[in-house]
Amino acid sequence: MPVPRVDSRPTKRGRSRLNKFKSVDSSFKGKRVDAATMASAIQLREEKREIIYSFMALTMKLGLLALGVVSLLKLGVASHKRLGRYAEISRVLNGESVRLVHLQKRFDTLFTIGGDHRLMDEQDQWIAPNRVRVIWR
Repeated sequence: MPVPRVDSRPTKRGRSRLNKFKSVDSSFKGKRVDAATMASAIQLREEKREIIYSFMALTMKLGLLALGVVSLLKLGVASHKRLGRYAEISRVLNGESVRLVHLQKRFDTLFTIGGDHRLMDEQDQWIAPNRVRVIWR
């Protein structure tokens, strides 16, 4: 049965706890530092990191806010243009509807009793005076 081989060298686990605290501030290098000074240095470093993270979050929020405002402005301009076009088309449609109703009434009067005489009376400018009207059948 094979026996597992044991390595006598210790494995590295990254930074140890002491190394973390040694790199707190380069001004303490070579000096003896008490726990309160080291704790205040660590706290200052953490506060600086928090300020940087807060500034980054604020920048991202301002960017998103600017993006939202620009999108709303573009949407408002597009909506304003669309409403302008709609109003123009609506005016043209109303004018054409009135004209259509007028022409329908005129067309209906042609097919009532005496409609052919009204048509001829309207069209008398086509026939020169002192001429005889000829109607082909």
